[in-house]
Amino acid sequence: MPEPLPQSTEPHQTTEEGVAAVTGSRPDERRTAPTRFGKWPLVLGLALVIALLLWLTAGELSLSALAAREHQLREWQRSMPVLVYGGALLLYVVVTGLSLPGAVPLTLVYGWFFGPCRGVLVVSFGSTGGATLAFLLSRYLLHESIERRFPVRLEQVNVALRRDGVWALLTMRLIPAIPFFVINLVMGLTAMRVWTFWWVSQLGMLPGTMVYVYAGSRVPSLATLADDGIGAVFSRGQRTQILIAFVLLGLFPWLVKLLVRLVRGPATDAARSTSISE
Repeated sequence: MPEPLPQSTEPHQTTEEGVAAVTGSRPDERRTAPTRFGKWPLVLGLALVIALLLWLTAGELSLSALAAREHQLREWQRSMPVLVYGGALLLYVVVTGLSLPGAVPLTLVYGWFFGPCRGVLVVSFGSTGGATLAFLLSRYLLHESIERRFPVRLEQVNVALRRDGVWALLTMRLIPAIPFFVINLVMGLTAMRVWTFWWVSQLGMLPGTMVYVYAGSRVPSLATLADDGIGAVFSRGQRTQILIAFVLLGLFPWLVKLLVRLVRGPATDAARSTSISE
């Protein structure tokens, strides 16, 4: 009967360690080496594209040229209101529904272009429409991936909903302790109805929408800036309006927290804030 082969006393080598012994490099080094400079070509390429676009559009970026474009857009707004307002609404729905960056600057631009009243209507329905789109995508298409990515948030939201009902969502909209896009995605995994999510979000986001749109509406038109220069932004009346806008932006979260404490009571609000923001 053949004798068994002697067992090696050396520690077992994995495949990666064996390759490392041959190549003289560690596995982690081989993984990171190809990507060590991988981001730089992308950054340089993007910088070159931006520089090229700025060079090609140098004449179009002057205040006078932009003021002419603004005049053309406002003419379209008067002659084709359905197209302009519908396109603006659709753009806002896409940006917020797909959680793309730029919602706040877009809100300010809409306030500047459409004015406070019409700007609030477009942004309010656009943001709620985008939030509902993200809600539906999370519920019917991205359920498993969202559940894996935000398990803690999902548990916190479910606890808050069981305790406070729709008031939990309303408070989260008024006091953004959780990012806007996370609320939309996580709420899609709860048992909340689509209609309830829509009207509570519409109501809860309205005060913040009004503040941001008002801030954007206080910026002078480009035609005024082209004629009077940058000093038009800091004229006496303009300074007062911009100061009011910034004060509202700064005080709004604190005012909402005070309102929540008055309505719900300080103990309930403290418990809710702790459970949601942790």
